[in-house]
Amino acid sequence: MTRLNAPFLDDPALKRVLAALAAQGAQALVVGGAVRNALLGEPASDVDISTSARPQDTVRLAQAAGLRSVPTGIEHGTVTVIADGRGFEVTSFRRDVETDGRRAVVAYSDRIEDDAQRRDFTMNALYATASGEVLDPVGGLPDLAARRLRFVGDPRARIAEDYLRILRFFRLLAWYGREADLHALAACRELRQGLAGISRERIGHEMRKLLDAPDPAPATALMAEAGVLALVLPGADASDLPELIEVEREYGTGALPCWPRRLALLGAAGAAQALRLSRDETRAQHLIAQALRLPAPQAAYRLGRAPAAQAVLIRAARGDRPAFGWCHDLARGAGAQFPLAARDLMPDLSGPALGQALRRAEDAFVESDFTLPRQALLRIALQHKAEN
Repeated sequence: MTRLNAPFLDDPALKRVLAALAAQGAQALVVGGAVRNALLGEPASDVDISTSARPQDTVRLAQAAGLRSVPTGIEHGTVTVIADGRGFEVTSFRRDVETDGRRAVVAYSDRIEDDAQRRDFTMNALYATASGEVLDPVGGLPDLAARRLRFVGDPRARIAEDYLRILRFFRLLAWYGREADLHALAACRELRQGLAGISRERIGHEMRKLLDAPDPAPATALMAEAGVLALVLPGADASDLPELIEVEREYGTGALPCWPRRLALLGAAGAAQALRLSRDETRAQHLIAQALRLPAPQAAYRLGRAPAAQAVLIRAARGDRPAFGWCHDLARGAGAQFPLAARDLMPDLSGPALGQALRRAEDAFVESDFTLPRQALLRIALQHKAEN
């Protein structure tokens, strides 16, 4: 028997919810990612609960225990039960009756085996009792031990239930897998066109999480081989991604976010639209693209230190390693102060001529590596007036 030694099992709020659901004999189990991560020795974020109680019984049992419930997804069998100010998603055991590739019609079940069969991957179909006993209805424990990502049952059937599972396959492979099931890869390749019916928001959500993995390069390479990467990000080239991961490890990334840099490296021109990036995310991609066209200090001066640093790492992955002291160069560029203002050129210049003169002087300041003094810049700014 495998037992789970996880801190969340000692959580008083979770204990209250599990006890409330089991008060009249129903099964109440922690399921999915929390169990998987605990067995891998990794932190668990959300703790989800699966139960043999029907949704209306979940509401009734929670109320009897003095807990509040919210019908957040009751049409799909999910009720959020709140204990000590925190919500736990509680979903009734289900089995699929009908699917269309995006959503499923389900019926409730009393059997954990039925519930496990409708889950996506074997390592996600692991359950734990309140005492920590792990239940494994579909053989997920050996797969988890081998870091082998395998669909529950027939991979084509699982994908046909929700084509987004193709991207979930590669995302979970990046985070938790070392070995991809060959039947799963073949099914992802064969059914990849089903992703055309998935919203770009959902695709973008998965791709952000995939590219945020510690090392998404192997999974992304398999995506490219399966024809999935080109489908969701036309024009993307993942060939330099392994080098970028090495560069990140060598130089460090500080507080810079990972996925925007890695997405910029892929070079997909239509990424913002394909992944439904937000306005801020799209602007960040544009800034990195501009920074790649400038020397690092100039990029830091004109665009900010963060996009300039992202560009340095991308260029390093492409073979242009930065010189020693590049961090100092970025800081110097970001901190440089152009010593002229419009008032310094007035009333000698005004209107468009004033703006052109300032830009001319600022360009000279940047080209001098921020060394030209104020008087020299004034002469440059006013030289056209003197010539005329």
